[in-house]
Amino acid sequence: MTIVSFVLILTGVLLNAAAQLLLKAGTNAIGHFEFRLDNVIPVGLRLAFEPHIIGGLSCYAVGVVVWIMALSRTPVSVAYPMLSIGYIVNAIIASFWFGENVSSQNLLGIGFIIVGVWLVAVRP
Repeated sequence: MTIVSFVLILTGVLLNAAAQLLLKAGTNAIGHFEFRLDNVIPVGLRLAFEPHIIGGLSCYAVGVVVWIMALSRTPVSVAYPMLSIGYIVNAIIASFWFGENVSSQNLLGIGFIIVGVWLVAVRP
């Protein structure tokens, strides 16, 4: 894997992770809601104009372009498993940003992900 391929993959992963975190921040700002026929439009409008959600969707849009560029340079069997890095990024940032708990079991799982990504990335 070239450095350009790695940077594109990592950028795509980070954009995807940022999108998830921003969507969560947006739903936190809006609060719990139920989609029912009588509130689809009001809730939909609140979601459509919530800045974090707009940011998250924008990260997805840019991330798709970056990901397509990465896939043009890297086999999907190598690139796709790299998305697992997003689990690590999200767990760490969510613990600080949202106060979510990262247990020892979560840390063990993150360790397995790191080993797995390394095994996929370092091919003979």
